[in-house]
Amino acid sequence: MSLKFALTGSTGMIGSAVYEWLTQRGHTVTRLVRPSTIKTPSDNDIVWDPHQKTLDLKRLEGYDAVIHLAGANISDHRWTSEYKKMILNSRVEGTSFLAQTLSKLKHPPKHFFCASAVGYYGCHLTQNVFDETGLSGPGFLAQVTRQWELAAQPAQDAGIAVIPMRLGVVLDTRGGALAKMLPPFYFGLGGPIGSGQQMMSWIALWEIPQIIYFLATHNAVKGPVNFTAPQPVTSREFAKILGSVIHRPAVLPLPEFVVSALFGEMGQELLLKGANVVPRRLLDGGYNFAYPDLRSALISILK
Repeated sequence: MSLKFALTGSTGMIGSAVYEWLTQRGHTVTRLVRPSTIKTPSDNDIVWDPHQKTLDLKRLEGYDAVIHLAGANISDHRWTSEYKKMILNSRVEGTSFLAQTLSKLKHPPKHFFCASAVGYYGCHLTQNVFDETGLSGPGFLAQVTRQWELAAQPAQDAGIAVIPMRLGVVLDTRGGALAKMLPPFYFGLGGPIGSGQQMMSWIALWEIPQIIYFLATHNAVKGPVNFTAPQPVTSREFAKILGSVIHRPAVLPLPEFVVSALFGEMGQELLLKGANVVPRRLLDGGYNFAYPDLRSALISILK
């Protein structure tokens, strides 16, 4: 069954993978692009500007689903007060405007997939398990994701099935955490971060578009969905498995004081703490993971 999708954030790592996977399978994907990111949009693109609140309402009529992935990168800059404000505003402002726009359509989409993160559950040193029924936790990322998800409320009030995609650590060689970790690991300098006991809830990049398509065609799953593999690991386990897959030692830890000195608050939340998150709604809904365990995922990604 061919579906029509509208997609924001199409130039990012996740967005480009979603666009590629869906279009290769015969689905129509229209990109919502901002003038600042696409200098010469194609005739099929829809130009929007969440800051100026401009978007051609008529061109969004009749889509099966809208996928919203736009937002400032959380790991490319140190978290100064100014950049934290940018992280929050880039998510809440765009989501709120898009949700309000969708609520005004005569023929709105059935689904509104809005990016979120497992940071919703807070950053922890314990291994307590969180599924989608878990409460929001402490920390900056939890604050951001709470407001991010609430910003989609106008779409939900209009009867659109809003699905916050609570993404785990996305693994691929084209960017993100894995791409940054590979060089030191290849030189035999890899190892666990900090204590190594913090949990890492992860997802293979190419799993994401498959989950989106599954949810777009299965109405039984609604509300927040954890986009994580069913087998999270500790930082120590991750280092051991990655080292094994690339045939390198993985015994040199990155001390906590070094992480704090280099990355500040970002390092404290993203690297030294984590959350043990499981995709309960996907498993209960019958989704079969293409990459259920870390070893098979890394072998596939790195080959």
